Amino acid sequence: MSELAASQPTETAPLSSTSAVHSTTAEEENANASQPATGGSTSKQAAKKEAKKAEKLAKFNAKAAIKAVTTTGTTTGGAAAASESQDAKKEKSKPKKAEEPAYVNTTPAGEKKDMSQPMASGYNPIAVESAWYDWWEAKGYFKPALDPDNGKIKKEGQFVIPLPPPNVTGSLHIGHGLTVAIQDTLIRWNRMLGKTVLYVPGFDHAGISTQAVVEGRIWKLEGKTRHDYGREAFLEKVWAWKDEYQARITKQMRRLGGSCDWDRAAFSMDEVRSKAVTENFCKLYEDGVIFRANRLVNWCVHLNTTLSNLELEKIECTGKKWIKVPGYEKPVMFGVITSFAYPIEGSDEKIIVATTRPETMLGDTAVAIHPNDPRYKHLHGKFIKHPFIPDRKIPIVLDDIVVDMEFGTGAVKITPAHDPNDYACGTRNKLEFINIMNDDGTLNENAGERFKGMKRFDARGAVIEGLKELGLFIETKDNAMVIPICGKSKDIIEPILKPQWWVNSKPLAEEALARTRAGDVSIIPKTSEAEWYTWLGNIQDWCISRQLWWGHRCPAYLLCIEGEPRPDTSDSESWIVGRNMEEVTERANKAAGGKKYTLEQDEDVLDTWFSSGLWPFSIQGWPDKTSDYELFYPSSVLETGWDILFFWVARMVMLGLKLTGKMPFQEVICHAMIRDAHGRKMSKSLGNVIDPVDVVEGASLEKLHEQLYAGNLPEHEIEMAKKGQKADFPRGIPQCGTDALRFALCAYSGGGRDINLEINRVEGYRKFCNKIWNATAFAVLKLDESFVPPATVEVHKDLTLVERWIYHKLNQAATELNKCLAERNFMNATSAVYSFWLYELCDVYIEAAKPLTQSDATRKSAQDTLYNCLDYGLRMLHPFMPFVTEELWQRLPRRPNEPMESIMVSSFPVHDPRLVDQAAEDDFALVFSATKTIRSLASQYNLQKDVDVYISCSSNKEADILGGEVETIKALAKLIKNLNVVRNVKEIPAGCGSSILTSDSSVYLDVLGNSDIDLDAEIRKAEEKLAMANLNVEKLKKAEARPGYEKSPLAVREANAEKLRLTEAEVSNLQLTKELFAKLKENNQK
Repeated sequence: MSELAASQPTETAPLSSTSAVHSTTAEEENANASQPATGGSTSKQAAKKEAKKAEKLAKFNAKAAIKAVTTTGTTTGGAAAASESQDAKKEKSKPKKAEEPAYVNTTPAGEKKDMSQPMASGYNPIAVESAWYDWWEAKGYFKPALDPDNGKIKKEGQFVIPLPPPNVTGSLHIGHGLTVAIQDTLIRWNRMLGKTVLYVPGFDHAGISTQAVVEGRIWKLEGKTRHDYGREAFLEKVWAWKDEYQARITKQMRRLGGSCDWDRAAFSMDEVRSKAVTENFCKLYEDGVIFRANRLVNWCVHLNTTLSNLELEKIECTGKKWIKVPGYEKPVMFGVITSFAYPIEGSDEKIIVATTRPETMLGDTAVAIHPNDPRYKHLHGKFIKHPFIPDRKIPIVLDDIVVDMEFGTGAVKITPAHDPNDYACGTRNKLEFINIMNDDGTLNENAGERFKGMKRFDARGAVIEGLKELGLFIETKDNAMVIPICGKSKDIIEPILKPQWWVNSKPLAEEALARTRAGDVSIIPKTSEAEWYTWLGNIQDWCISRQLWWGHRCPAYLLCIEGEPRPDTSDSESWIVGRNMEEVTERANKAAGGKKYTLEQDEDVLDTWFSSGLWPFSIQGWPDKTSDYELFYPSSVLETGWDILFFWVARMVMLGLKLTGKMPFQEVICHAMIRDAHGRKMSKSLGNVIDPVDVVEGASLEKLHEQLYAGNLPEHEIEMAKKGQKADFPRGIPQCGTDALRFALCAYSGGGRDINLEINRVEGYRKFCNKIWNATAFAVLKLDESFVPPATVEVHKDLTLVERWIYHKLNQAATELNKCLAERNFMNATSAVYSFWLYELCDVYIEAAKPLTQSDATRKSAQDTLYNCLDYGLRMLHPFMPFVTEELWQRLPRRPNEPMESIMVSSFPVHDPRLVDQAAEDDFALVFSATKTIRSLASQYNLQKDVDVYISCSSNKEADILGGEVETIKALAKLIKNLNVVRNVKEIPAGCGSSILTSDSSVYLDVLGNSDIDLDAEIRKAEEKLAMANLNVEKLKKAEARPGYEKSPLAVREANAEKLRLTEAEVSNLQLTKELFAKLKENNQK
């Protein structure tokens, strides 16, 4: 095939003009020779009815498109959002069509769909999207195509995307649909560019999330906990859950058209990935990057596990606020600060401190003051008495870091084991670290007999009551604060001391920053890049221990030597780390020095991100040097949501550089977060979480309600979700199809951080699919059985102006499309291909081709042009809309020697300088202007058909252009009976309304077809306009006559000269119009 190319469009006026042309495109002619749908027949009478319906719909679509462009200048969010919104409104007033029988796919799996049957009368996404995916997969199109001569990457290059593995916690949501839409668009585009392409699918075990959802499910259904089952039996249930939802996710991915190589599908806990995780831990431990330490962690009482800072959410309180906490019947009060007094040992004096967590005073081991605070100079070296734990001696320490003399009383209670700031103070001052809390959130014996066993927030009230009894309570008042909560359970996070495994992240981050600055990876959009530098520059050590059962067990074993005290579990030296038991045993023997010992494997599992951080290279077989690793690592692109840039992307970069020495991908694309139409974050309890398959296939409101019961929502939240669904989807979700959904999601993707998804917008793109369907149906009718497609696009001297113009526009669209995809601007990419199909191919060329294909002189050339535009137009659409483009491409005849059996492996249209034809664009702009002016004039005079039109031209060039495009103008305007291009205005009859076209051309319409014409009013109107035009001429001439005008900028003088020419032409035109109406009046009076 030939290359398609063009320079970027330099102006948009022709597009605006194009959009002003009303069109029925293929619908009108397709219906006139309507073919029966598969499995039935359609009578001629039914065909005519269908034609009328199609014509009305097409006219409405054209009007909506015009309104969208002419009123806003462009379409919101990419590709004609406004016109589709209008379509949606129109649909409400249309009578309901009789429901069609459900489509049944009879194609055997893996076989090619039978395309010998006639095209259906309309677009049905369920029918169109059937069978193709299985056939593509059976043909091996999803596998990377290597150079057949050497088995290496093809000369065109390679393109690899690792699919961000969805969690096996449940089904995919619409955010995953966005991921697939963007990634598979890039994959299919690069595949069609001839590259070796690999799209690797996979699934993540999602330790905390999956364990939590399975625990919640068995509690809801059986009233049991994981402890009732025991570790092994519970894990069997989780594996069963994983298998069920992995299969469900795979089905959804296939339904969305993701062209993944499923033979390479990976799971983060399968054998290969588990080997990689073990190697990761051992290598980092051996290099001193992983270490054991007893530090403060973020503890979730409800889930009984540690969380990283990135897994926390926050609740902001401006003052007193009651919050529902898991495990408590009544809400707990936050947003207040309590002041109380500590008695000074050996005196009657007290020192006042304040806290937002009164229960933590049971773990206080110091009160800090500023060394320079004159109020407390006399207390240096003193101690305080704990009111509830008499034998605890609490020192007053000097600390100028934790204490601000100007804040509060200038005295700060210090609880090193339960507060990050106090932890640092305790380390500096060598204080005692006393943990007062059990893992279940109850207080332990260190809290004293009175409070031991109490739940933490129950103890809060009890401590305040105790202080009141002792006369030590001062006050409680509102206090603005931020409360950290668990993102999964919504429990209030407790800082607790625990011995855990940690990653020293700073050296890893420094290398990541250096390599990013060196250009080894690019991050878009720029806002995400800025956040990347900030986060990595302020990175903290990473706690990788998780107190779960589901996940990768730490490959670490506590070495317990017989006869010796139990080792300190917070000391790295107490542990033996190894890749397998043989290595562990060898190392244990050496460490024990011949003594008897036992080994206890760490009960904890590793943070999920510790395994998913290996994803780009573990999916290629690392740590083994497999052929896939050699060929496909590093990846080309990592595309994901901006919200996990640090959770996941940063860790992949740090671990990739450390373990492989290579940046794991060349480019990071951060897509937006999808919100509902109201801008709200999607939440199950709001009922606004959308399954992409529901958008593809449609879902009734009842079905949406039923789906709520499949999760773990409590009954009151289910009822709330139902109300939300009823408000947003009162008639359910309409059937839109995969292609419309993918296209819409890409059209939304303009680089912002949020997408407010409207289902009506997606439904609008289904109408676009129907437009494409009808255009191709028209082509099939026009390309008769004797038609043989050209081997390639040929530019020859006999091309008509409209053919030259459409090739130029095709070329511009291909160029812009490739540019936008290369820049990852999916919104503009969809706009480019949408505009070509709707405003240029359908609205203009297909209309203009109708008279051309009826003439022997132009038929073959017009057919070739139509075929080329459809062929390349479908190819340009394919990455976004894989199913409908394959279906329609298969309907077109094949070019001679066309080697490709599927559109997905055909060549993508690219730059072709032969098709650049700026002269054709400039000349055709005159045709557009004439068409628009004719329709505008006809509207003014209420003329709707059989209009006689005259165009007077004093310019030979304009006369030749317009005279040669008479049939095109008639086809586009759709209301002209006769069109005459004249050189002499005397040939124009009396009684014509007029409008200036250019300084050398004017349009005249015979208005006698309107019996209500008021000649006196028309004469007055012409006189008023003429007076204004003469005034403008006078102003322009005065401006040019001013002294020194010749020194004005050339651009200003040229613009004024052109204005003068146009205004003088308008004067002449209005004078003639006045005379023609006056003459008609005179004739009528006779």
